[in-house]
Amino acid sequence: MNEPSQHMISYDVAITGGGLAGLSLSIQLAKKGYSVILFEKETYPFHKVCGEYISMESWDFIQGLGVDLDALQVSHISKLAISAPNGEMLQHTLALGGFGISRYLLDNSLVQIARKNGVTIKDNTKITDIIFNNGSFTIYEGENMYNAKVAFGSFGKRSNLDIKWQRPFAIATKNNRNNYVGIKYHVTIDLPDDTISLHNFQDGYCGISKIEGNKYCLCYLTSANNLKKNNGNIKAMEQTILSKNPYLTNIFSTANILYDFPLTISQISFAKKSQVEDHILMIGDAAGMITPLCGNGMSMALHGSKLAFEQVSSFLQGSITRELMEKEYSAQWNGHFGKRLKMGRMIQHLFGNKTITNIFIVVMKPFPKLVDLLVRQTHGEPF
Repeated sequence: MNEPSQHMISYDVAITGGGLAGLSLSIQLAKKGYSVILFEKETYPFHKVCGEYISMESWDFIQGLGVDLDALQVSHISKLAISAPNGEMLQHTLALGGFGISRYLLDNSLVQIARKNGVTIKDNTKITDIIFNNGSFTIYEGENMYNAKVAFGSFGKRSNLDIKWQRPFAIATKNNRNNYVGIKYHVTIDLPDDTISLHNFQDGYCGISKIEGNKYCLCYLTSANNLKKNNGNIKAMEQTILSKNPYLTNIFSTANILYDFPLTISQISFAKKSQVEDHILMIGDAAGMITPLCGNGMSMALHGSKLAFEQVSSFLQGSITRELMEKEYSAQWNGHFGKRLKMGRMIQHLFGNKTITNIFIVVMKPFPKLVDLLVRQTHGEPF
């Protein structure tokens, strides 16, 4: 492998992956005067599998980055509806609430802000390796190389680098608890615009909520085994498994799907992940994923970027060592999100079983304070 040349362009920070965590981190750093390069394998703007609901805890932070959420006409969500596979329904008011916005719109807004603040954005670019040597990083992209003082991995749920680095979750033997498939559509449909609904079915659940304009995001997670049972046919799986829930029968029969084909992602795992790999700091889903039914993954990515920014800024200013930066970032990340992830995994195990889910919904309906408690356990405060 080639060594860095003296003509290689150097940056303070290099970020691999341009989702919410990577983009928001790049903006924070650039606003403080640091030189930042961000790599994204897709070409902006693009759609991605995501529930597209954000807890209100992130509102002020996003506005602070420079995104005018009111001008984007995001939806405002204050109610939660959860249905069991047998059609039993629990309805609940969300104390904090949230809003809906597509990743296509939000990510592209952040890209424009990042560029205006001087971030070098290289989309349609695949990074093949990141090597730490003599106190700095070399980032490899084909025959091109870049140098940085600090490197971040923000490449989502699973990437070629996870496999290359033999991260445990990426090479673990697949089973029904660590091998999920995500499917997303944008649709138009006659549903309440202030409600996020979660409809359960055998080994999966489907969320639907309003985003900007008159569109709704319909996104569901299920075991890869469910898709395998239907010979890899998504439509057949929706008809034979998802539609056993009467609410999903109605949704799929009345929704006007705006995509020519569903957006999909496979091999999703919610196993524990490390926040540092060979001095590379992980942010967003690369650092750890909360189960989608908790509805808080986007806020975690945004909040995590703020935690990372605070530590990296101190390091680049010479206030702390690299070792302390890594240690403090991991401690802060786990302090804020560790309990949420644990609770999310526990709830997901309950909702993966049809019989248990049917009973759980009936038992929880008379106890709204207990529902509030569960929601609080997977959410945080404004940051």
